[in-house]
Amino acid sequence: MTRRAPGILELPELTVFIFAFLLNFVWEFLQVPLYEGMAEIAHWQGIKTCAQASGADGVIMLVGFWSTAVLWRTRYWVLRPTTRQMVVFSGVGIVITIVAENLATTQGWTWGWVYADAMPVVPIIGTGLSPLLQWVVLPPLTIWFVRRHLT
Repeated sequence: MTRRAPGILELPELTVFIFAFLLNFVWEFLQVPLYEGMAEIAHWQGIKTCAQASGADGVIMLVGFWSTAVLWRTRYWVLRPTTRQMVVFSGVGIVITIVAENLATTQGWTWGWVYADAMPVVPIIGTGLSPLLQWVVLPPLTIWFVRRHLT
């Protein structure tokens, strides 16, 4: 019996990005009130802004995926992830988020977002609670969807 090459939708990287984008897109809309001016912008502009942020989040999740794949020497770690793998996968996103949020909100880099008064901020690191929770909640959920899709 010959073995066929996996189809494009069976590539773990692509499925990670697709599910990461979709889950982050919903998250971005839910946290709109936590960013200054987002609730007041035009509908289409809000969709574009959330889509761009979701694309960036998908790329960050790919960096976490590939970091984990390099450490464990397999792209298919997502099929049976260990606690350590999930910590690395999520941890990469957390670290990148802390750096990006800090640059955007305290260092004056104008990436298009400012926290509204409604955003709870984590003391010491100064990062919004919602972006941090995003990287605690969505990576395991993404892997759950990826595993269901690939198996």
